[in-house]
Amino acid sequence: MNASHASTSPPRPPGVILMAWRQLWRDWRAGELRLLMLAVGLAVAALCAVGFLSDRMDGGLRRDAAQLLGGDAVLVSDQPTPAELSGLATGLGLRQARMVNFPSMARAPEAAGGQSRLVAIKAVGGAYPLRGSLLLTDGRKVGAPKSGEVWADAQVLEALNLHVGQTILVGDASLRVAGLIASEPDRGAGFLNFAPRLMLADEDLPATGLIQPASRVSYRLALAASTEGANADVRQFVRQANALIEKSGWRGMRLDSLETGRPEMRQTLDRATKFLKLVAMLSALLAAVAVALAARDFANRHLDDCAMLRVLGQPQRRIAWAYGLEFASAGLLASGLGVLAGLGLHYAFVALLSGLFDVSLPAPGWQPALMGLGLGLSLLLGFGLPPILQLASVPALRVIRRDLGGLKAGSLLVLAAGVLGFAAILVVLAGDALLGLIAAGGFALAVAIFALLAWAAVLLLRRLVPLSVNGSGAPRWLLLATRQVAARPSFVVVQVSSLAVGLLALALLVLLRTDLISSWRSATPKHAPDRFVINIQPDQGAAFQAQLKQHGVERYDWFPMIRGRLLSINGQEIKPQSFKDERAQRLVEREFNLSHSATLPEQNQLAQGAWQPNEAEGLSVEEGLAQTLGLKLGDQLSFDVAGVTVGGRISSLRKVDWSSMRVNFFVLFPRASMPDLPSTFVAAYRSPLVPGAAPLDRELARDFPNITVVDVSAQLNQVQAVLDQVIQAVQLLFAFTLATGLLVLLASVGSTREARTREFALMRALGASGQLLAQVQRAELLGVGALAGFLAGAVAVGLGAVLAHFVFGFAWQLNLWVPLMSLVSGALLAQLAGWWSLRGVLQRPVMQSLREAS
Repeated sequence: MNASHASTSPPRPPGVILMAWRQLWRDWRAGELRLLMLAVGLAVAALCAVGFLSDRMDGGLRRDAAQLLGGDAVLVSDQPTPAELSGLATGLGLRQARMVNFPSMARAPEAAGGQSRLVAIKAVGGAYPLRGSLLLTDGRKVGAPKSGEVWADAQVLEALNLHVGQTILVGDASLRVAGLIASEPDRGAGFLNFAPRLMLADEDLPATGLIQPASRVSYRLALAASTEGANADVRQFVRQANALIEKSGWRGMRLDSLETGRPEMRQTLDRATKFLKLVAMLSALLAAVAVALAARDFANRHLDDCAMLRVLGQPQRRIAWAYGLEFASAGLLASGLGVLAGLGLHYAFVALLSGLFDVSLPAPGWQPALMGLGLGLSLLLGFGLPPILQLASVPALRVIRRDLGGLKAGSLLVLAAGVLGFAAILVVLAGDALLGLIAAGGFALAVAIFALLAWAAVLLLRRLVPLSVNGSGAPRWLLLATRQVAARPSFVVVQVSSLAVGLLALALLVLLRTDLISSWRSATPKHAPDRFVINIQPDQGAAFQAQLKQHGVERYDWFPMIRGRLLSINGQEIKPQSFKDERAQRLVEREFNLSHSATLPEQNQLAQGAWQPNEAEGLSVEEGLAQTLGLKLGDQLSFDVAGVTVGGRISSLRKVDWSSMRVNFFVLFPRASMPDLPSTFVAAYRSPLVPGAAPLDRELARDFPNITVVDVSAQLNQVQAVLDQVIQAVQLLFAFTLATGLLVLLASVGSTREARTREFALMRALGASGQLLAQVQRAELLGVGALAGFLAGAVAVGLGAVLAHFVFGFAWQLNLWVPLMSLVSGALLAQLAGWWSLRGVLQRPVMQSLREAS
């Protein structure tokens, strides 16, 4: 009896895990999960590529900055380094190198002509440099010169008519020129050392007799970790040294960190990193829309399958677990492939940016991979799971009544958990709270605006449709298309909103990419000055400018330069003790570079106030200086210029890009002339390359021996090389994200495939021709795409302006053509996506469509 009972008992159903695996394999082969998994994989790949690149770039830039500083940290002071700070570094096991910098005169021996030249002297210890190498023109990589020898810039020898191996006089010392400097690692890209370099051993410094009690000398103590990866010791020194400096009241002393090694490149790379992170965020946001649409479409197609499972006795819990495991497996698989794709993509970025780093980058870490897996799972579980979980509650009666068991809005609890997890990942990914809030909040607000305006457009269309029907001359396909759109407002709102979100991301990327690259290019254009000349006397101005024009130099900066010390603010005498900020104290201790001009310099932007030419009592102040000193419009300032007191009221604040490789000033008087003040002139120009002609630098130094010519061509070339490499990386990830945006368009249009199939089948059964229905489909897609494109373009202009101003810090140009271009692009993209996603809809047999819809 037991055997007979066993032989007739029904077979045991497969386990939940096996059931989920079979469903996953079947749905993958049927192509039902490909769009969804592709969206997740692209988002994870974009995130991981940026994550891996950011981690490795940060490590490479820190190494590069350490070379540019000459150490992992540098203590700069106007007095010899206190023994307590040197002892602190010794106790932490840090390597040290001392440097002394000051301007002085170098002379040629009388037998060689006895000419003199202003030089920037740098005395270095035997451990110099701690990071990087000093490169000579003969190819040697050297350190400090030997006692009795010097390294010199070529301009020094040219001005003094000397050659390598000859003697040069520095103060009371006679030293031999042992080599010409080609590259100095810690010279920096700022213009602190205007004069050409002369480097000597610190043990020769006393013999020169140049340092006297009133001498203006800069003392530098470079520090470096003794072993690779021991940066914790450096950070500990910085913390303890800052505390000791504050406690001891030492003034005129600061610690330079690695991040200040190359400010003009740091700004460019910071903007590039933010843009790459924004691109990754937009990829994730687009993927969220694509996943939500694809999951809902997937759930709609499986309603009948689940109804049949309920008829066969499968409980809701088992169905929910099976589909949940299927989606979790699909998410892990897509995320894993996305991590691998991101790893490979970041190597392409590294290849494009290889010129930034002189050393190999550290190996990629595992944190971006975990972040990518978390993003993939949050996308599927947060945006894909809510409609899938509803499959478990499909009633068995749906097998005979197709109107039962349709999808609802979904589980708000599951959706909220997924959205919160997704938002948390985006905030971590952004690395910048402001960037994350503007991007995520802007898109959330945009979705609400899109839905509201789309609903209003449908209501307006509903009122216009009856008038169109009763009119004459309107094409039948247009009437059918408008009536079809007006008949299902919820459907249209979802489609317009999803299309608009995808188009918004694409429009925003195009705008930001274009303006970001334009701002980089305009900051250091190809004709940017590579020569700066100071100490031009007023009576030399006409002859100097004539010589520039004679050599074909037509574009150049020309400003008077006035040295003045700030005396008072609003009648209150200014002292360093008046400020708590260390930078403010240093600023008021030294003289400012002032100038005057009746016109606002083209490289400056007016931030506040108004520029009034030849305003007698006006002053224009750089906004960064105003923030440091607590200045505002209307404040009265007075300066001491060689014993003459001059002042005025702040009438405007200017935004100055100090990385622009142009002549800039903290304070400008908006006047054409100020004859009562002693001044020299500063010029900046692009050196002409005339084959066979004598170098302009040499002629200027010969004809105007008092001037100082600063050659910044190496720094300019390096900055422009960095820009080219960063722009290539931005272009690559930008193109990668376009694929995600197109997926959203495909998912948005493809999600309506089954509904359109049933509607067109009914129209064909009622006598509509295939040509008419094709025209209806085309008109509807063009109309929906045009509306979504216009909304996306309008919002992109506003959101782009906010991001440009508050995150990227560059000027934003209002482009009124963007909504129109977006309208046309939206219509065309929607039409193309519709042609691809809906191909074959009109060819399906009418009876098959009606049977499936019954």
